[in-house]
Amino acid sequence: MTAIRQNLHARWVPAAQPSLEAAPASARARDMPSMKTMKTLATPAPRLPRAPTSPALRRLPLLVALALPYAAIGAETVLDPVLVRAPMPAAPIGSANVTREALQSLTSSTSDSARLLGGVPGVSTQGAGGVSSLPTIRGLGDDRLRIRVDGADLISSCANHMNPPLSYIDPTDVDSIQVYAGLSPVSAGGDGLGGTIVVNSLAPRFAKAGEGTLTSGEIGGHYRSNGNATGVNAAAELATETLSVRYAGSTAQAGNYRAARDFKPDAIATYTRSGTQKIDGDEVGSSAYQTQNHQLGIAYRRDNHLLDLKVAYQNIAEQGFPNQHMDMTGNESTRVNLGYQGEFGWGRLNARAWHEDTRHDMDFGPDKLYWYGMAHNVAGMPMSTRGRTTGLNLGAEFSLSARDLLRVGAESQRYRLNDFWDPVANSPMMSPNTFLNIRDGRRDRYDAYAEWEASWSPQWLTLAGVRSSTVKTDAGTVQGYNAMYGADAAAFNKADRSRSDRNWDLSVLARYTPDARQSYEGGYTRKTRSPNLYERYTWSSNKMAMAMNNWVNDGNGYIGAIDLEPEVAHTFSVSADWHDAQRTKWAVKLTPYLSFVDNYIDAVRRAGWAPGQFNYLGLANQDARLYGIDLSGFATLGTVEGVGSFALRGLVGYVHGRNADSGEPLYNVMPLNARLSLEHRSGNWSNTVDQELVSGKDRVSGVRNERETGGYGLTHLSSSYTLKSLRLDVGIENLFDKYYALPLGGAYIGQGTTMSLNGAGAPYGYSVPGMGRSVYVGANLKF
Repeated sequence: MTAIRQNLHARWVPAAQPSLEAAPASARARDMPSMKTMKTLATPAPRLPRAPTSPALRRLPLLVALALPYAAIGAETVLDPVLVRAPMPAAPIGSANVTREALQSLTSSTSDSARLLGGVPGVSTQGAGGVSSLPTIRGLGDDRLRIRVDGADLISSCANHMNPPLSYIDPTDVDSIQVYAGLSPVSAGGDGLGGTIVVNSLAPRFAKAGEGTLTSGEIGGHYRSNGNATGVNAAAELATETLSVRYAGSTAQAGNYRAARDFKPDAIATYTRSGTQKIDGDEVGSSAYQTQNHQLGIAYRRDNHLLDLKVAYQNIAEQGFPNQHMDMTGNESTRVNLGYQGEFGWGRLNARAWHEDTRHDMDFGPDKLYWYGMAHNVAGMPMSTRGRTTGLNLGAEFSLSARDLLRVGAESQRYRLNDFWDPVANSPMMSPNTFLNIRDGRRDRYDAYAEWEASWSPQWLTLAGVRSSTVKTDAGTVQGYNAMYGADAAAFNKADRSRSDRNWDLSVLARYTPDARQSYEGGYTRKTRSPNLYERYTWSSNKMAMAMNNWVNDGNGYIGAIDLEPEVAHTFSVSADWHDAQRTKWAVKLTPYLSFVDNYIDAVRRAGWAPGQFNYLGLANQDARLYGIDLSGFATLGTVEGVGSFALRGLVGYVHGRNADSGEPLYNVMPLNARLSLEHRSGNWSNTVDQELVSGKDRVSGVRNERETGGYGLTHLSSSYTLKSLRLDVGIENLFDKYYALPLGGAYIGQGTTMSLNGAGAPYGYSVPGMGRSVYVGANLKF
């Protein structure tokens, strides 16, 4: 066995952890992604109807039938994983690691990778499209988080942020997720405020010595009753001792989902692009989706070195957004990633280079229309985005002594964006020119960091680091559809649009572990984020154009500001971790935190603002304060002979956010929430009763006219059975069909004439509701 296989496998593969619990507070608990990639072998699927057929559902009985003959296949036919991970710092107590074992029980119930984080303390999700939710950590979300998918920092190329980083990986392809909440080490941070999310697809696996060439694969599918959602996933792998080749592909689709009861009048949407039609009062318009993902990975290992190349392709044929004026009518992305990891006498070296090319299109989906009376005269309003991201990361870890580790690294990211809207025939307002929303947008980031980790004794560990970052942004000259946009375009073109931000981050952490049953930690971080291109360079004050620029899902319209300064967050946090000596019987973690954010980018009122309606808003730097607490834990309840073992898990989260300048609450902050799960295991059979509790939300953003939402409690059931290589999952989400509005779901504008703010077709006053009862079933066979 080679040294890299013996050493890295033993040192860097995390020990088995309780599902959805934070990683152990070990001085050497590290995990690092290897770039996820895909390549298409299929043509784009046809346009998704509101009530699609269910080919995957029809294939599920076939999958089960195929599985039965293989159910007796022993585990020895499955490739033995030899995971190779680049070094990462000691995981703070407040961090969490979601393992593949926990993820397997979730992939049948969701096609949205962000929702895999639902059981992580401090993490919530903002509603968006069916596969494009936006995670938040302790009240800070979207671009205020650093999200890495297999080592690559991806950027949302859309004025409505419809293609966030986690939408580029299917849940069935996720191997593990590491969440650094609050106290992110500088080696895992940069260009973000709230924390870091590191998502890993399956790492390269190799055959054992003397086994020759081995093959493996898997096939699976799911069906969910609400929205008639179906999906199929498959993977195949070939491996020798030195070479690993793996393909993984998946497809998923769903129609509009339904709430537990009517939440709007049936007549709210009489006009759509599909003609005059009725959308039921409980139907959430523009919530359908159709997506496919493919990846091909090749890895080569020799001695202490690993080289991996992955190519990825995604095609989202259509994805509706119930809280946006527009829908995604296409998102095609190709990604290429090359990584290297090696071990030397002095330590470890890792390098990664990647390139992503995204073609994103928006228009009114089948449930929406430009405005009244023009269904046959105006062929929608096409909006297109082309984004290109190129990145290079280089990091090294030096073992200076038995006590000291030094990590140094350099990173660069080159981002180019063109956002343009083609002219529309028969529309004087939207012709004859192409509207250039952002032309030749550029955002380049250059970082360097150093981090020192010291184990002073078995009881004391410290981690300190500093990161320097330079972010340069610019945009070219613009134009509107016609002369009515001329004044704004002329002012923007005349302005000095080039900006260079020199940022720096700092992280200091100390951990005290008096014995095997408790750990305590405290620290401070300074984090910086420069504005994104849409915040700085959207330029038109025309109401229609402003309505098309909204990346926060609140129904309002926005215009950017070139002179926005970088946001700077100062976060103080302490944590306590109590547990039994083996971490198998019980554990409790408590983390209070406080953040001061200077130059927080928030919405400001413009002329014409009024309460109780959608408005046209600007952006400005202000100050913000956030504080809260995360509590999580688990306890084994014992075993009943002949029945099985029982365990209880729970978490509680609270965050309070306020704009220090205006005194108003911050937008999209999750209210007090809790989750309690009772788990039962008996042999290969496991069952869970999950209770989700959320208090009413009455602290809302006044400037955005954010709507209050009521409190609710939901009950979910899930069960899984594993027969060697076959796994079956069944469950019921929202067992009692409880109606509720999503606290972070935004404003409902999912149908009708959504172009005009406050129009009769998409009026103000409705929140996006949560899904009513849904029964799901999934099957997965490994061979």
